[in-house]
Amino acid sequence: MPEVTGPYEPGTPCWIDLMVPDQQAGLDFYRDLFGWQGEIGPDEFGGYSVCTQKGKPVAGLMKAMEMGDQPAPPVAWTTYFSVTDADAAEAKVTANGGTVVMPASDVMTLGRMFVAADPFGAVFGVWQPKDFKGAEIVNEHGALVWNQLHSPDPTAAGEFYSAVLGLTAGPMPEMPEFTGFQVKGRTIGGVMSMDNLPDGTPPHWLVNFAVDDTDSVVDAVVRAGGSLITPPFDMDKVGRMAVVQDPQGAVFAIVAAESQA
Repeated sequence: MPEVTGPYEPGTPCWIDLMVPDQQAGLDFYRDLFGWQGEIGPDEFGGYSVCTQKGKPVAGLMKAMEMGDQPAPPVAWTTYFSVTDADAAEAKVTANGGTVVMPASDVMTLGRMFVAADPFGAVFGVWQPKDFKGAEIVNEHGALVWNQLHSPDPTAAGEFYSAVLGLTAGPMPEMPEFTGFQVKGRTIGGVMSMDNLPDGTPPHWLVNFAVDDTDSVVDAVVRAGGSLITPPFDMDKVGRMAVVQDPQGAVFAIVAAESQA
């Protein structure tokens, strides 16, 4: 079981979460799909649910709510990157053309976070860990395996995330359509152009979950009221992939690695 036992290197995706109109329905869907366990959290945490797999946290889920005169946020998975200083990272966002969506704030004693958008509008989160470091299971069925940015300008996006998070952006010879993001020489995500996406698709980070069998998970999504966006296909040196949408509109990808296929 790929467990994360130590802190994440700064710049590494460490957590994902989702805000949905119907929190309980979201919990039920991902429980049935991936085997997650979770319940609506206490009021002092805004009802936030920490979903677990084999007793270890893998993702968060909460109810999307209006904030003052602002509408509820769109239904979308958010990728959070680990940093040592959230306030310093927040300053770098604005200095490099990004926008702060939710200013830095403390989450009890768990950590400090903010949410931002890069210069092209792709939304991401930043997490400064204290008592909570992030996901404790990755790279196995039902857990996070890859974070993929779709941007109209991969080169400029690479420069932004390098300046804000300290990532190194460079070519991936094994997958030339991607620019890889690296932390200390290890590839932790990637960015690609939006040329193959439908017109009107906004720039975004796409969360990828590892699965044992892509086709059977696609069938389960559709049976549960979700929809298929990109049918299963085999990607060289990666595995069998598909892009789906849950019943409340959240888009995510699934991939069965070649070693699992």
